[in-house]
Amino acid sequence: MQGFVGFMWLLSMALILFSGFALIDAAIRREDAYRAADKQSKAFWLIILSLAFVVNLIFNILSFLPIIGLIATIVYMVDVRPAIKGLPGGGRSRKGSSSDGPYGPYNGGR
Repeated sequence: MQGFVGFMWLLSMALILFSGFALIDAAIRREDAYRAADKQSKAFWLIILSLAFVVNLIFNILSFLPIIGLIATIVYMVDVRPAIKGLPGGGRSRKGSSSDGPYGPYNGGR
């Protein structure tokens, strides 16, 4: 019985890490990338993934709610994340201009 409890604890930690990774990934993506990929808004995914993370922290893995959170996390990781990463720039927030090169902004040879 102790082995089963240890396995369930490891599975619970894996779910927490998985949903936490998805939440952080959704937070670093640009808002316009979600619209460009024709997916739900960034706020929608942040709310859903935050709820999934909190539910995984609070409830036992054998209850119903963590499984719903796992499904939402899987949908984000399998459908939304690849669509956003496929956009130019990978959907990540950038501080510089699109014309910035490796040594600074490109000014057209002026």
